[in-house]
Amino acid sequence: MKRVTGLGGVFFKAEDPAKLYAWYERHLGIVREPTGAVTFTWRDGETNGRPGTTVWAIFPKDTRYFDPSRARFMLNYRVDNLDALLAVLAEEGVPIDPNREEYDYGKFAWITDPEGNRIELWEPKAP
Repeated sequence: MKRVTGLGGVFFKAEDPAKLYAWYERHLGIVREPTGAVTFTWRDGETNGRPGTTVWAIFPKDTRYFDPSRARFMLNYRVDNLDALLAVLAEEGVPIDPNREEYDYGKFAWITDPEGNRIELWEPKAP
């Protein structure tokens, strides 16, 4: 079973998200969408060029979304089969958040690495 298939998102905390978004837009051309995040679109070489996305977003410094991690960042990894991977990770003793979320763009779950960093796992909806 393939575990991680790519990077789905990069999220980090900032003192002033609006000001930092403005800096990234002005200096690096990274423009926020109406959703409040940036979506980079690319083509997946392993699936005959099927479109994929990587989300980049800045959160307020006091967000609880990264809890219980104390890190200022969180990575989101794309996976093919979230339920199967979670079953294997549970057998391997990886701490798994019991919370799950599902949206029209995919399923989400969270795990924690040995240093306490929260990791988001995302199974995108099939096209």
